[in-house]
Amino acid sequence: MALTDRDMRKLANTKQSSIEFQGKPSIHGMLDGQVAIEKQSNSQLALYRKKYGKLWKSYMSSNGDQYVDKTLSANTLKYTNKFIDYRFIAHNFTADIGTTETYLPWYGISDAANMNAVSTAFLVPFKMTLHKLFVRPETISDTSAELAFALDKQDDGDTTVDSIATFTYDTTLASNTSLTVNRSDWSANPSVEAGDKIGLSIDASTDPSGNIDWYVTSVWRVEIVI
Repeated sequence: MALTDRDMRKLANTKQSSIEFQGKPSIHGMLDGQVAIEKQSNSQLALYRKKYGKLWKSYMSSNGDQYVDKTLSANTLKYTNKFIDYRFIAHNFTADIGTTETYLPWYGISDAANMNAVSTAFLVPFKMTLHKLFVRPETISDTSAELAFALDKQDDGDTTVDSIATFTYDTTLASNTSLTVNRSDWSANPSVEAGDKIGLSIDASTDPSGNIDWYVTSVWRVEIVI
């Protein structure tokens, strides 16, 4: 049966075409049912389809990596090789630190003058990077005291203490007020390797207080290899 002009026009208006866009395909620039492909610089190939008045998108990978633009939701997540997440560790303690370098506890409350105490050393299980350090002293009597922070390590098989990175907080202190040390604040990249024994210390230029509570939390970027 021969197609009429009306049939030809209907087919022309409803056919599914594939068009590679230089920019981002838009819902207003595409017909319902139309498929478009987009490839921007330093991004994966994206497949778009307009359907039911919405623009749908999925990424295609050339190397096995996969990305999502917003939230990834799943009933079950199972890692078979490697994943990266963020972990936090408490270092709360009570002490008069004076002007002596004081090593912070890990999960406990007992500080020490060195990182050879059980409470002031942490055995690194995976590669970790100190993302943030939050410190809140309770009562400060000398608000002009500068606080020097240090991240030290002993390599696997070695008892020599090596400096990884340092940072001096020279902003006016305040009682019951948090201060934050960011990753970019340190003198060097605050990263440690699996097998390292590490310690975090604090040292004041002048005695900031008497015997007070120090509330400290560190946040680490952890590269877990299963």
